[in-house]
Amino acid sequence: MLKTTTVIVLGLLVSSAALADHEHWEHHHGHHHHGHYRPMYREEVIYYQPAPVVEYVPAPQYYAPPPPPAYYGYDQRSPQGLLGGMVGSAMGYQLGNGDPIAAGIGAAAGALLGNGMY
Repeated sequence: MLKTTTVIVLGLLVSSAALADHEHWEHHHGHHHHGHYRPMYREEVIYYQPAPVVEYVPAPQYYAPPPPPAYYGYDQRSPQGLLGGMVGSAMGYQLGNGDPIAAGIGAAAGALLGNGMY
């Protein structure tokens, strides 16, 4: 029994080593390779670049500074011109018998006289 077990174990060890070259085991039928040798290559790996990240930035805009304040000497408004405009408007309204154009002309004349522009 020991002899049979030894033969079986030895056969299994040798047979696994003999079949370790599994790449071309079907081509070994007692003839040589005649131009049909195919080397085993790794599959082709294609690396793709990731898509570029596009960042949309608005175009810079030019903001003009505000215009400088215009100084025309002195303030031409006065309480005398306001009072003259009110009196001139009332007089133009009365003299023109309720005509709004006469009231406007009277207000302009009264403001002109009230500001001292005569």
